[in-house]
Amino acid sequence: MTRTRTLSLPLLLTCVLSLACSSSSPATTPLSLPYKRHTRNVATPLIFDGRVIGIDDGDTITVLDSSNQNHRIRLQGIDAPEKSQAFGTRSKQELSQSVFDRVVTIEWSKRDRYGRIVGKVLLSGHDVCLDQVKAGMAWHYKYYQGEQSPEDGKLYSDAEEVARSAGIGLWVDANPVAPWDFRRRH
Repeated sequence: MTRTRTLSLPLLLTCVLSLACSSSSPATTPLSLPYKRHTRNVATPLIFDGRVIGIDDGDTITVLDSSNQNHRIRLQGIDAPEKSQAFGTRSKQELSQSVFDRVVTIEWSKRDRYGRIVGKVLLSGHDVCLDQVKAGMAWHYKYYQGEQSPEDGKLYSDAEEVARSAGIGLWVDANPVAPWDFRRRH
C-alpha cells in the first residue's frame, strides 16, 4: 500500500516561497520550512537570532525572534537528563543560568519529529550545547553525531570524556542512566 502525502496550501506556499528566496542569505530564509526526519545536512545551516524566553529542560529552550514569533529549540548534539531523572533539574538550571533572557544565535538545518528546531545555540559566538556537555549536564548524543560537523562531533565527544573522567556533574554518579535509556524504560 502506497501512502501519499498532501501538502496544505500554507505549507505549499511556504515551500514555493522558500525556493523563490533561495538566493537570499541564510539569515533571511523563512523559519517555517517543512521538516524532514533525520536529515543529515550540515553544509548550509539557517541562522537567526532571538531572546531566550523559556527553558523546558537541559536541552530545550524557547526563543522569541525579531518578528515576535516563538520557536522551540532542541539543542543539537546533546541529550540532557529528563526532568524526573537524577540531574534533570540541575541540568535545566545550568542552561537557564547560561542563556535565559539573553539573545542567542541559532544555527539549524532540520526540525525533529515534534516540530522543534534542532540547532546549535550560540551566545556571543560561544557554543552553549558544548558547555552543557563540559559541565557534565548532558551527554553527547552520538546517535545524531552525523548531523554535526566532524569538528563539533569530536569536540562534544572529547568534552564528555573529560567530564566523565573528572566526575563532573552527572558523572559523579557511579552509573548514570542515559536519557534515551530512561525514556525507553518509562
